[in-house]
Amino acid sequence: MTRRLSILTFGAASALALSACVSLGGKPPPFLLTLEPDAAPATGELRSTSSRTPLTILTPTAPQKLRTQRVPVQQDGASIAYVKDAQWVEAPQRLFQRLLSETIAARSSRVVLDEGQYLAAPGDQLAGQLLDFGVDARSQQAIVVYQAMLVSAEGKTVTQQRFEAREPIGTATEAKPVGEALTRAANRVAGEVAAWVDK
Repeated sequence: MTRRLSILTFGAASALALSACVSLGGKPPPFLLTLEPDAAPATGELRSTSSRTPLTILTPTAPQKLRTQRVPVQQDGASIAYVKDAQWVEAPQRLFQRLLSETIAARSSRVVLDEGQYLAAPGDQLAGQLLDFGVDARSQQAIVVYQAMLVSAEGKTVTQQRFEAREPIGTATEAKPVGEALTRAANRVAGEVAAWVDK
């Protein structure tokens, strides 16, 4: 499936000069990035909590490098920069939470709730940490790492699992391949999480 991204391309044409596409500051970017799920719930589909406990998807926590709308580039073990002129439409942990909600609702039998939607008991809760959501300059890959935590409705059972996906960026360093690689990686993780919570 073709994944759509709200982006325009920016300068810097070679992966051999990846450092040329990163910046620690500067003027506002000319475009914004967003994510689109591979799968979405069918329009008009009716689900009920009478047959299964609902699932509330919480916005994951994130390290400081992801608490920004910019796309981080891990240059080495000690330094991080950001992709020049590229910016998410909102914080990546919120985008990923929405991607999880759409994917789990489409691929599982669960009634999926957002943390701001439930009116009574939230049922089971999916929390976690978005540990990585950016680019590794050393391997030329987009990386998404999510440490999931599933808490039962009664709060008596807590299950954790780590999910990780890597996608090659290729030789280009424009916003489009970077954004598409992150979207593919995020969708792979979301699909694996959907299968995990539907067991």
